[in-house]
Amino acid sequence: MKHILLLNLHQKYEGFANGNLTHEILNEAKSFFLTHGYDVRETTIDTGYDVAVELENFRWADVFFVQSPVYWMGLPWLAKKYVDEVFSSGNNTVTYTSDGRSREDPSKKYGSGGLMQEKRYMLSFTYNCPISEFDNPKGFFEGMSVDHANIALHKLFQFCGAQPLKSYSVHDVYKSDFDLNKALLELQTTLEENFAS
Repeated sequence: MKHILLLNLHQKYEGFANGNLTHEILNEAKSFFLTHGYDVRETTIDTGYDVAVELENFRWADVFFVQSPVYWMGLPWLAKKYVDEVFSSGNNTVTYTSDGRSREDPSKKYGSGGLMQEKRYMLSFTYNCPISEFDNPKGFFEGMSVDHANIALHKLFQFCGAQPLKSYSVHDVYKSDFDLNKALLELQTTLEENFAS
């Protein structure tokens, strides 16, 4: 049986960002993984976490499914705190041994000291920003894709050796005509592409 960690990086702001959409996405993902024979563990950082437990979750998991809202073009501050505390504490045990370089072997490159070489991850984002602003040279992100706009999170996992799967993102989440069912169907499609084969 494969092991997956569902990581909820939402940080609640009462009345503005309550986390309902994140909850729906993670419920859909959990249902998918249980149906496909995965053993599931979940972390919701907004309710608190224990660093030692989180490191054991990352050691245990084959795959990480990371769901985060994008606040001010990046992770919520609580999510960054979680990453700093957990991934730094995993030095020499779960996350990385060093930055990969070696005085004895100059061929070893920066970013090659990760301990998660056999693991994969999928990023999932919720945005107020419309999809039209990505992959658009005249858009706000100046031609960047969603993945490029979130390169720091990708590089965090790459530094630790984990391999990326296709990302998922939901846009215009505050629009009055936002279609939750459509968003969840698109999530299902991405999950099928990444995990059903």
